[in-house]
Amino acid sequence: MKYNSVFDIIGPVMIGPSSSHTAGAARVGKAARNLLGTEPTWAKIHLYESFAKTHKGHGTDFALAGGLLGFETDDPRMNQSLEIAKSKHIDITFIEDTAAVDHPNTARLIVGNDHTQVELVGVSIGGGKVEITELNGFELRLSGNHPALLVMHNDRFGAIASVTTILAKHEINIGHMEVNRKDVGDAALMVIEVDQNIKQNIMSELREAAHITNICTIIS
Repeated sequence: MKYNSVFDIIGPVMIGPSSSHTAGAARVGKAARNLLGTEPTWAKIHLYESFAKTHKGHGTDFALAGGLLGFETDDPRMNQSLEIAKSKHIDITFIEDTAAVDHPNTARLIVGNDHTQVELVGVSIGGGKVEITELNGFELRLSGNHPALLVMHNDRFGAIASVTTILAKHEINIGHMEVNRKDVGDAALMVIEVDQNIKQNIMSELREAAHITNICTIIS
């Protein structure tokens, strides 16, 4: 099997019965949390095919909740994630969706709070590896060979330059970059593959850049 996602991680240490249904699901949930930028207060999670049929028995439900809580795959609290989320008044709804998908282990997460929300599609492709194939309606096309930045921003003059200038200042080379927008002046997404992982102080600087609404780093 070929793995070519920026979310590929080999050999997870995990809590739960299945690397595909538990570890992978937890990483999809955590990706949604990271892209939201904070812990959500609610989540609507559409599960498809295998995920829909076996999510309770294989721990996909508590794994997704654990990811939303920010738990790593080996966190001992993982199998209590649903109870912990409930105690924190996080409203999580699971929907067994019958729509056709390209992969049986697919979930669509719509997560948010009173101020904002994020929608993504995640696929668990085996061995704890996952792919994020869609973010807020944008399809993601990444080589999977390098770390990447997903930058949600307003389509405004200078937004792209504000990000690339910071990367250049810190001597971070861009290997590949794509920019997509909904419409002129509307929401836009920068997908940037770089040659090294981005340190937290640089991430903080990027978050303060002009017209940036959200940013997440993905480690290959």
